[in-house]
Amino acid sequence: MTRLTLVRHGETDWNAQGRYQGQSDVPLNAHGLAQARALAQRLRGTGFDAIYSSDLARAVQTAEGLAAVTGAPLYLDRRLREIDQGEWEGLLLPEIKARYAEAFRRRRLDPLGTCPPGGESVGQVRERVLEVVREIRETFPHGDVMIVSHGLAIALIKVHLAALSVETVWDHIPPNASLEEFTVEGS
Repeated sequence: MTRLTLVRHGETDWNAQGRYQGQSDVPLNAHGLAQARALAQRLRGTGFDAIYSSDLARAVQTAEGLAAVTGAPLYLDRRLREIDQGEWEGLLLPEIKARYAEAFRRRRLDPLGTCPPGGESVGQVRERVLEVVREIRETFPHGDVMIVSHGLAIALIKVHLAALSVETVWDHIPPNASLEEFTVEGS
């Protein structure tokens, strides 16, 4: 069995402002750096076989501290990035609802198949993040592996591992600098 520890990156200014971040490479803010340090202290001395992280700065900044205190090798993988929000990146929810009302409504009704203009669908994100999870389970069938990623990416992994409906994914977005463990049987 594989133990997966899912970690969401620390806070960014865009998180604090409620902006849709997507794949914009926004670094951690001062609070997010403090969150990452606190999480690293909490996990000091914990053994992991590997840490896989999104290659976006906010995830890397979080993962580097975790790798330093656990001694685990760190692997960056762009498939663990957050959803590409397309034209919605950098906008606040009220701005999106005002400018893209119909596209926003369609995405809420069909998240798997609907993309923000110029972005990707929840289904596309699910496909790429679960591919990484499958590879981890095959590589470390009896290992302890950490994944450092983003809100929706982690929620999709959680929903999959808990065998929940993907339509509930929005209810499973973790807070910044959170950690959750799953034990997965088989490969």
